[in-house]
Amino acid sequence: MSNATVRWWMGVMACAAAVFWAGAGLRAAVGAEAKGPPPGELSDEEAAGEPAAKPAGDAAFPSSQPQRTLLDTIKDGGIVGVVIMLLSVVAVGFVIEHFISIRKSALMPEPVLHDLEEMIAQGQVDKAIEYCHLPETQSMASSVILAGLERYKAAQFGFAEYKSAVEEEGEEQTARLYRKTEVLGLIGAVAPMLGLLGTVLGMIQAFNTIAAKGGMARPDELAGGIGQALVTTLMGLIVAIPTMIAFSYFRNRIDSIVAEAGKRVERVMMPLGRQRSK
Repeated sequence: MSNATVRWWMGVMACAAAVFWAGAGLRAAVGAEAKGPPPGELSDEEAAGEPAAKPAGDAAFPSSQPQRTLLDTIKDGGIVGVVIMLLSVVAVGFVIEHFISIRKSALMPEPVLHDLEEMIAQGQVDKAIEYCHLPETQSMASSVILAGLERYKAAQFGFAEYKSAVEEEGEEQTARLYRKTEVLGLIGAVAPMLGLLGTVLGMIQAFNTIAAKGGMARPDELAGGIGQALVTTLMGLIVAIPTMIAFSYFRNRIDSIVAEAGKRVERVMMPLGRQRSK
């Protein structure tokens, strides 16, 4: 991973941490203001000899209500929210896997390419083929080189055909990398649709409650359906936005690595044409 990529991810995490702690501080400040002065300490009105004014809704709402946690919010999403959370876990797993597998050192390891370049330059084609078959040397670049070497050895005019074999294998390896990232694209497209599904289900539940109460439903009776509608929409967007960003990032990384690998493989295979033309 390049230094620029590391700095970018560190900046994202720093911003997320700042937002989290700012929100936590705001919740703490609001909670402290709602609770009033600490026990044993008089308020300004009581210190002046006047009775402290009570909030307007004290009779209807208890003074100390439990704070809602993140788990409570997720529960409001219902079964749709659970599915979106599972998709988020899958997306995180694929992002980690792609960071490990879709990188230059994994797809075109320079030590392996250097060894193959020396073998081919010395005319040791059979040895180079055996080297490519070793489990520790297998990669996208070595698979492309192996296809060219096998065509070179098998065909009567292999020196004129190995380039087409290299191109075909290169296209297959590139398509395989693209197919790996399709899961992220699918999750990025499905997550907001699931959020919309939860929104529709929540609104249906709210309207059913209104119909059952003859149009006289209380706000607390409608809160469940409306909460599900809003929470699932939020969860779908939270999962979809970073997933689509990761999807685009890995596609661009594949394009960059494949372009560089094509030039490197061509330089490794170049001695084959010169050897047969002599």
